[in-house]
Amino acid sequence: MDVNKQINLFQDFFEKYYKAELLTALSTNKNFIIIDFVKLSMFNPELAEILLEEPEETLKAAEIAVKKFSNEEIKRFNVRLTNLPSARLKFIRDIRSQDLGKLIQVEGIVKQKSDVRPQVIAARFECPSCGNIMTVIQTSQTFKEPTSCSCGRKGKFKLLSKEMIDAQGLVLEEIPEKLEGGEQPKRINIFLKEDLVSPVSEKRTNPGSKIRVIGWVKEKPITTKGGGKLTRFDLMIEANNIESIEETFYEINISKEEEEEIRALANNPKIYKKLVDSIAPSIYGYEKIKEALVLQLFGGVRKKRSDGIISRGDIHILLVGDPGSGKSQLLKRIALIAPKGRYVSGKGVSGAGLTATVVKDDFLGGWSLEAGALVLSNDGICCIDELDKMSNEDRTAMHEALEQQTISIAKANIQATLLAKTTVLAAANPKLGRFDPSTILAKQIDLSPTLINRFDLIFTIRDIPNEIRDDRMAKHILNLHQNPEIEEPEIKTELLKKYIAYARQKVQPKLTDAAIEEIKKYYVKMRSSGGTEDDFVRVIPISARQLEALVRLAEASARVRLSDKVTRKDARRAISLLTYCLMQVGVDEHGRIDIDRITTGIGAS
Repeated sequence: MDVNKQINLFQDFFEKYYKAELLTALSTNKNFIIIDFVKLSMFNPELAEILLEEPEETLKAAEIAVKKFSNEEIKRFNVRLTNLPSARLKFIRDIRSQDLGKLIQVEGIVKQKSDVRPQVIAARFECPSCGNIMTVIQTSQTFKEPTSCSCGRKGKFKLLSKEMIDAQGLVLEEIPEKLEGGEQPKRINIFLKEDLVSPVSEKRTNPGSKIRVIGWVKEKPITTKGGGKLTRFDLMIEANNIESIEETFYEINISKEEEEEIRALANNPKIYKKLVDSIAPSIYGYEKIKEALVLQLFGGVRKKRSDGIISRGDIHILLVGDPGSGKSQLLKRIALIAPKGRYVSGKGVSGAGLTATVVKDDFLGGWSLEAGALVLSNDGICCIDELDKMSNEDRTAMHEALEQQTISIAKANIQATLLAKTTVLAAANPKLGRFDPSTILAKQIDLSPTLINRFDLIFTIRDIPNEIRDDRMAKHILNLHQNPEIEEPEIKTELLKKYIAYARQKVQPKLTDAAIEEIKKYYVKMRSSGGTEDDFVRVIPISARQLEALVRLAEASARVRLSDKVTRKDARRAISLLTYCLMQVGVDEHGRIDIDRITTGIGAS
């Protein structure tokens, strides 16, 4: 198909489907338009086929067609594609030399990202002898000058001007879930330019985001130290469009119908029960823990005060329990429900893997930061299993992330502070593997008291024989094995995800006076229950950290109902959860609640 025919076809296509969008884009100086490949293939299958095989030339024809819609001269306009056929989705490991120059899409996690730098795409030169002006299009990595002029002069031309665009490099790595056992994830370099590196789309390509890249494969010569070229070439993808696959709670789009469905759910008086039943329907019991996990998913409100101090809204939970009590299953399920949920476990976690590490950058030279699990799940949930199996040095890396919600790093002349607004759900086993009924509980949790103190709620899961409960549990587990499909969650996982996202995006509850009164009364009453001034021992039953935890829990409880006000009932729900935790971990031999047992590991008495 010759170029003029292509241009005319594209003109008809834009006229039919995208005229309004095009005119809006041209009038607002937005220099790109996204077209749906399916519409194009319905409009003209032959043109769509050519676009897949020779994307660069065909898209240039589309750009010329766009320019005919405008009266003014447009310098550069990009046509971006979306919705490619699934046959064009390739694994990075499966890209071969026959894919060179063809349109493909790949999915992966952004591992590294370079700075945005200008790149020359065309340069104009003047011949000093005859005044002739020549334009040289810059396509390769090295800057090209004209070799000769029509008047016979060779070399030494005067550079008049150069046209620059913004460009950036990414390193994309395969998604680990899609690999077979034992395979190393492969990487490929992605080259972005123009509007793909604008501040709006740059958020999409932050390290750790999962993205789908549509573009064409190019080869890049490898140069030797002497300056010669090897017969081997490197591959890179020049991106045409980038879409994010995995969004945080705050990026999920919710349609009008879904919003109505969510509103109807929130008005249901039994909404808490429904949510608790949907969290992990295949695990029997643990209503209190599941209720806490529901509140954790919804989260409290992050507040920034005028003096710049930020109080976090995320609720961190620690589960300590006997083996075989289903802790890991709970974590896995939460990582599934939460968008951007990550699951990491025990011995396979290092401090650098949790926070961040400085690596030598091959793509651009120098050093660069690689984000760890806590940074990658910013605005999501990080589930850490087998917390007690991690080495002590690695656990200290978490202190700052839990309370300040940042991760600072100062290594190899890189000083950086990364955001980690991450909710942490951790699970650990007691020191001896199982709880010892004769010893104080607090002594059996083998974690540093400073770390334990940062968790808002600590649950102990004890496996104590009880005939009625065991009978129900055995029945439940055996039924599940007989019919694996039996436990349908009350609320479907997709809707649950949208519900939580909607609550987080739209609802920012404020404390009412009644709720403040309730929490204050509880706090003061608990503080005074530790004994009087004349007593030999003053026990500190509860500290200010628990007070903040109560506020966060109460806010989350209001969010569940999509309510803007935190009522007395929400405060009571928070108080009952906190009391439940303290009664399990913080009671001393006199029956008084003593927070020192958790925070210092030694009771006041």
